[in-house]
Amino acid sequence: MQTRILIIEDHVLVREAMALTLAQVGEGVSCQQASNATEAIAMLEADPDCDLLVVDLMLPEINGFSLLGVIAKRFPDVPALVVSALDDRESVQRAMKAGASGFVSKASPSNTLIEAVRTVLAGGVFTPEAATAGDNGNRNRRASQAFAERFQLTAAQGRVLELVAQGKSNRDIAEFLGLSEGTVKVHVSAILRALGVTSRAQALLMMTRAGLRV
Repeated sequence: MQTRILIIEDHVLVREAMALTLAQVGEGVSCQQASNATEAIAMLEADPDCDLLVVDLMLPEINGFSLLGVIAKRFPDVPALVVSALDDRESVQRAMKAGASGFVSKASPSNTLIEAVRTVLAGGVFTPEAATAGDNGNRNRRASQAFAERFQLTAAQGRVLELVAQGKSNRDIAEFLGLSEGTVKVHVSAILRALGVTSRAQALLMMTRAGLRV
């Protein structure tokens, strides 16, 4: 099965290095490249069958933050992973609110990028906090994804579930994912129904028993 990734980065050498790194994600990975947002949007309009976008924030003309907003509205089924040198907390939060499913600093090693891509492709969320969590964080993300698949949760519900497992409140999750608190409550209610429980505490207990660190 082929996995199609579109790299949106204005520096040719960086794009080519990313493509080489992303080839290590798994068999069947195919990388396309765009040098700016306009080119990327045109490519998606011509062929929207893309599994993941890798987006730089410091793009010419239309910056990455604006591009994320366009993607969220016009191509909502295509997740975006930001890879940027702008890795301060404000930039990370702004990117996530704009619709990114993950964020990797350009100062990170290649294995972090590979892990982030695998996490986002599986429907999860990847942030610098997750990257610094080490092996325990990686295991917890894998356990969270397996748990979500077991109960046939949607990708959006899986992202919310992962943040619930981290102990975040509905308000925190809404701010982190750029959603309304009402939308988060709808997702949480759907998760509780899928798990067959009636409270958040019972859901956390199920996750703990399944091996998730909560």
